[in-house]
Amino acid sequence: MFDNKDISKTSLSSLGEFGLIDHLMDNVELKNTSSKKGVGDDAAVLDFNGEQTLVSTDFLIEGVHFDLSYMPLKHLGYKAIMVNLSDIYAMNAKATQVTVSIAVSNRFPLEALEELYSGIHLACKIYNVDLVGGDTTSSTSGLIISVTAVGHAKEEEVTYRSGAKPNDLLVVSGDLGAAYMGFQILEREKEVFKVNPNNQPDLSPYTYLLERQMKPEARKDIKELLNVLEVKPTSMIDISDGLSSETLHLCKHSNVGVNLFEDKIPLDPSMITVCEEFNLDSTTIALSGGEDYELLFTVDQKDFEKIKGNPNFSIIGHMKPESEGKHLITRGNQQIELTARGWNALQDEE
Repeated sequence: MFDNKDISKTSLSSLGEFGLIDHLMDNVELKNTSSKKGVGDDAAVLDFNGEQTLVSTDFLIEGVHFDLSYMPLKHLGYKAIMVNLSDIYAMNAKATQVTVSIAVSNRFPLEALEELYSGIHLACKIYNVDLVGGDTTSSTSGLIISVTAVGHAKEEEVTYRSGAKPNDLLVVSGDLGAAYMGFQILEREKEVFKVNPNNQPDLSPYTYLLERQMKPEARKDIKELLNVLEVKPTSMIDISDGLSSETLHLCKHSNVGVNLFEDKIPLDPSMITVCEEFNLDSTTIALSGGEDYELLFTVDQKDFEKIKGNPNFSIIGHMKPESEGKHLITRGNQQIELTARGWNALQDEE
């Protein structure tokens, strides 16, 4: 593996996913004038004579990102597209095309791939994006999916993670934590099935949570809604790794602090009920669960009147000078340092 056998070795888990990206991309230089924004946001931004083109790509790997023992292939295909479209919408842009590449082992028959692509085609139809290419190859260990999404926006519309200012309001769409609890339900029923394969669970009480996990919807509507309200976000990111992680990303790239208020975090009642069933704290799940694919953004305080009371948005905090730190304000009005405890794909196996 190495020419120098004595080289010291660093565990990837010690860096984490984002630390690894920062390390590998540290010396990358953008040499083409059309490369306006590279690594460090939800999507790269390319400028072709004033037309902004956005590009984002993601992997989904069997055994890491999904479990086919309970994830239907059609749902998986749909979700694979949503994961990538969400990155384009998180830049306040319109998604227009996707490419899909797969590596697949010989345990999958043609009919299985047809099922996977039926979900991909459905997502493209509903979100009005074109499937314009991709690649296929063999895999020795299951299914691997790579999707690249392409979008467009006017230069003045593109929103980065780096534009938040002290006193900006921190706003989130939808509700949080439901996708993670849907995952917990599926994992629990999988273990029950191992013990009793004849068991037929009643999952009807968990419909919303399971949909949030297995068939998430990217928030294409938020850009359109903000346009109608005449609100331009100052920064934006999608919530894939948990509210705390994404909030800290905005703080890092914008060089600001934050006060995030626990009692303002939007939680669906069914999510709270299931958290109690699992003896889990609902705030912790909202902060660290991930896979919500809602949009987290900041707006100038002057836009407060435009968004207050809107059922699509929750104002959950405000940005501060960086020197004042990053804090969660609890329901008991305690100030706790905000930390990122979201899912880490590179953690060591136990």
